[in-house]
Amino acid sequence: MAPRTRTRPSRLHQEPEAVTWARQKAGLTKRALADQVGISEQLMGEIESGWRSATPANLIKIAAALNCPIVVLERKRPTAAAPAATSTD
Repeated sequence: MAPRTRTRPSRLHQEPEAVTWARQKAGLTKRALADQVGISEQLMGEIESGWRSATPANLIKIAAALNCPIVVLERKRPTAAAPAATSTD
C-alpha cells in the first residue's frame, strides 16, 4: 500500500498567522478556543498551521470567540494592480 501524502489546501479562508496571533493575544490555548468554537483541538491546530481551511461559519465563530473583527482573520485577496497614472504635460 502506497503511503498517503498530504497537500495543503490551494485556497484558505483564514490567514493562519493572524488566527494564532489573535488567539495568543486573547490569552487562550488552542484547546480553549476549539471548545468555544465547537471544533476539535486538532482541527484548530490545522487551521492555525494552514493545513486546513476554516469554514466561513467557523471563521465567524473564531472571530467572535477572540472578540476581533473577522476581517483581521480573513485571508487577504490579491487586488488587481491599479493602472499607472499618466502625466500629460
